[in-house]
Amino acid sequence: MLAALLQPATMRVKTIPGSQEGSTMTALDDDKPTPRGELTLQIIPLPSDTNANGDVFAGWLVKQMDLAAATMAGRISQGRNATVAMDRMEFLSPLRVGSQVGCYCELVDIGRSSMKISVEVWTLDRTAKNPRKVTEGLFVYVAIDEHGRIREVPEQVL
Repeated sequence: MLAALLQPATMRVKTIPGSQEGSTMTALDDDKPTPRGELTLQIIPLPSDTNANGDVFAGWLVKQMDLAAATMAGRISQGRNATVAMDRMEFLSPLRVGSQVGCYCELVDIGRSSMKISVEVWTLDRTAKNPRKVTEGLFVYVAIDEHGRIREVPEQVL
């Protein structure tokens, strides 16, 4: 299963003009773009998750991304883990209340105790035919023991 997570993406991408150097942010260049990674969390934002204009708060979305990536990190590390960093977050388009939201996770790198997980968020509006990418980010987790101390990721995963 881990080998499948490490396979490179097959869709064509191009760098977004104005994005930071070294950023992995991509603009989609396919007729029918598809998410990278495995669907780890699916949710529908409610009115309480939005501002007065019906747009979902960025913080709510980051929370969902962290939950999705933590789920994958827990499976990989076979136990408890902690978020230690979030990197390269850009919001590409607004997210509306009532839209179906999917968080897709992909293991990017794994160390002795840490895991880097890329999260893409895609949405399907109630009136849309095709999903669209909302944001992506890189989350870093460290495996920890029951006392909160750093531990190694099990060898069979490495």
